[in-house]
Amino acid sequence: MGDMQGQDVELDVTTIAHGGISVARLDGRVVFVTDAIPGERVVARITDDRKKSFWRADTVSVVEASEHRRPHVWDAASIDRDPAQRAGGAEFGHIALPHQRELKRQVLVDALTRMGHLDASVTDGVSVEALAGDDDLSGTRWRTRIRLHVDESGRPGPFAARSHTVVPVDDLPLATEAVEEAAPLEQLFPGEEQIDILAPAEGGARLIIGSQAKTTVRERVGDREFQLDDGGFWQVHRLAATTLTEAVQDLVDPARFDPRAMNLDLYGGVGLLAAAVGDRFGQATRITSVESDPRATDHAAENLQEWIGATAVTGRVERWISQLASTASAGERERLNRATVVLDPPRSGAGKDVVMRIASIEPAQIIYVACDPVALARDVALFAERGYRVEALRAFDLFPNTHHLETVVRLSR
Repeated sequence: MGDMQGQDVELDVTTIAHGGISVARLDGRVVFVTDAIPGERVVARITDDRKKSFWRADTVSVVEASEHRRPHVWDAASIDRDPAQRAGGAEFGHIALPHQRELKRQVLVDALTRMGHLDASVTDGVSVEALAGDDDLSGTRWRTRIRLHVDESGRPGPFAARSHTVVPVDDLPLATEAVEEAAPLEQLFPGEEQIDILAPAEGGARLIIGSQAKTTVRERVGDREFQLDDGGFWQVHRLAATTLTEAVQDLVDPARFDPRAMNLDLYGGVGLLAAAVGDRFGQATRITSVESDPRATDHAAENLQEWIGATAVTGRVERWISQLASTASAGERERLNRATVVLDPPRSGAGKDVVMRIASIEPAQIIYVACDPVALARDVALFAERGYRVEALRAFDLFPNTHHLETVVRLSR
């Protein structure tokens, strides 16, 4: 072992794996290979041969190309570059957009059937939906937020794929035009670690250099405005907040929704999904949005003020819900049993503790918004052990030219 590192080998690429990497075989050994497409034969450079069970490699040239291969949408990430100098963040950019969505569908269905134990009746017919207005086939110009890192010389750029090497670039094709124009790619920022560029719905593009003081920005969904910190969490794709608002409204089962129940919006951020539920079910809707970041909670309180029954509380979800479960009165418990729980956890998912706590309050339905299909599948299996099954499922291409996708499911008993 250890003697193959840096060697070039020919590989037959068979399937797609989670994380935007393809699976190939070399003399029976599994090799995870970047910048390839299932069905291709490629020459790849071994980058890691330390494990017995699998190696890792980067494609350096294509012997037999897939019909779905196209010139990369970002020259800085192209196969013509040395793998160590390829810009990260566009790992599907060499694949035709419809096929990217098909590969994402395969990863999602594989995770949900293998780890989530869902049967085909739920996953059949699922597609990864393009966002309205994302019909051009390039999958570019959607990012309203971009983070650049700064190298020792002060030059900003993205990290190379799977490393902390800063790569100088002269364009940012996934960024909206406003973000790309504002990106100071030619300037030097000695002593800084990172620069965020964002173009919120109101007020033009702006930079956040290092850890400068926070300011408030405004985003919009339809005719509703949301305020948040400039560095606070907001969906990155220019159409994502609207798409997720409509998806949550679509997946809540109105027959199981009770506006007077103790409805919950967990990991609520600045109140986007609580507002989606409130808009769908009217002024009388009661919903509590729970978020650990106190500044986001303050913004949520403002964003949700038109619903008398909406509140925003600061708390870590696992702690807050465990307290709720252990102290609820009989009347509260009854209102929890009629509740709709919306959750949008971070990439790592909700996890066992939170799933157990949510199941223990026995809500009428759960709407789970997930940005990682493997974490979702694991949580879906945990919910199933407690009697909650997936009834409805939609997936969205919120991150074209990357391996990421967003999934929204409804679970109920």
